[in-house]
Amino acid sequence: MTDDLLLRAPVTGDFDRWLPLWDGYNEFYGRSGDTALPLDITVETWARFHDPRQPVHALVAEAGGELIGLAHFLFHRSTTAIADSCYLQDLFTSKAARGRGVGGKLLAAVAAEARSAGSARVYWQTHETNGTARSLYDKLAERSGFIVYRMAV
Repeated sequence: MTDDLLLRAPVTGDFDRWLPLWDGYNEFYGRSGDTALPLDITVETWARFHDPRQPVHALVAEAGGELIGLAHFLFHRSTTAIADSCYLQDLFTSKAARGRGVGGKLLAAVAAEARSAGSARVYWQTHETNGTARSLYDKLAERSGFIVYRMAV
């Protein structure tokens, strides 16, 4: 499955092939049914990927003419570095692609994009129960030790 893997930025015509991955990602994190992400957020997120004024970017993994993975990331300033940081917000592969190196290749592609943009680092978070992803992340990066808090405003 990864022999013919192509990692690339999505084009506007990819929406219908990207959407099942995005829906799968959101379902994985419990955003489905009554707690589903509103469609206007999905549509705006997709539009941001294609707006050069936005700091939000995407990559997709394609194999055999099918989209099998996605990575969404953004660049932002920091108070602890001059160079921008790159936050990997979403990483997801289809069930059929799991365990075949697609996630690691998407992470490497995001890191390459970050280097190219002059970023000092790539960082991300995952849920503590996501053991499959954590086993990959533990091989590729160091755990920061920080705990994430949220406050609705």
